[in-house]
Amino acid sequence: MARTRKGRAVNGIILLNKGLGLSSNHALQQVKRMFNAAKAGHTGALDPLATGMLPICLGEATKFSQFLLDTDKTYQVTAKLGVRTTTSDADGEVVETHPVNVSEPQLIAACEQFKGPIKQVPSMFSALKHQGKPLYFYARQGIDIPREARDITIFSLSIDRFETDEVDMTVHSSKGTYIRSLVDDIGQLLGCGAYVSKLHRTQVTDYPADKMMTMESLQALRDQIDNEAADLLDAQTFTALDQLLMPMDSAVKTLDSAEVEQIAEGFFRNGNPVNFIGSTEYAQDTLIRVYSKDSGLFLGVGFIDSDGKVAPKRSVVYS
Repeated sequence: MARTRKGRAVNGIILLNKGLGLSSNHALQQVKRMFNAAKAGHTGALDPLATGMLPICLGEATKFSQFLLDTDKTYQVTAKLGVRTTTSDADGEVVETHPVNVSEPQLIAACEQFKGPIKQVPSMFSALKHQGKPLYFYARQGIDIPREARDITIFSLSIDRFETDEVDMTVHSSKGTYIRSLVDDIGQLLGCGAYVSKLHRTQVTDYPADKMMTMESLQALRDQIDNEAADLLDAQTFTALDQLLMPMDSAVKTLDSAEVEQIAEGFFRNGNPVNFIGSTEYAQDTLIRVYSKDSGLFLGVGFIDSDGKVAPKRSVVYS
């Protein structure tokens, strides 16, 4: 017998302004509870010592979380010069200390070397998997796992403040970038070492920062719901919270879009390739957003098959 899923079938993306000291998974579980959502998932973890934008997908939006994992991100970071730590942040143990004799021109020159396409070796204190376990699992046991350098891109890196042994920077980077590793590498190039003392993610793709909500603000809304609605927790009860959600297709808005006729909707929902409206020709395997011509409803993400039709890759199930 199939297990009955607890919670509401609510679909959308909440832009959480994650607070200091909170793990991404803990934040996810709190948000899921506040929305009384049946299903939830985040789109790339932020360390407990990092704050800022953490998009959390609810319901059917979880099917498109990978697209947000693959987008570029922007960070405000404070680097402390003269010290290296095991984790390259303030949470680690100090392994090296050096005097800081760095001029601003030297700092600028060092940062310039990390702009554009570069190779980066991920930190041992990352969530990358090795034999099914995250690297930090091995790091905490003192085991070093060889890691291959990965291709990343630093789109921009600006120095906002430089005072003796502290540097504030704004970094716009591609997916897969570890800011802790970037700061450690800059410190190594400068010859004095460095670690991240503060990290705040200001943006994921082009989601508006002013749409972020703190956990405290969300909790206040949920408390109001509980006080006013008592045991009646239906869809209308959660209107104040649901209005904060970004639409689930916002996770894939960088893709081209196409419409399908009403008669094709059912076939697409059932996993079949269908013809789409328009004369645009796409290369095979191109991903596109698919909408109903009749209702405008977002049906999911499809790919172009060998016959030039659009086949479902991630389709939305509306309850």
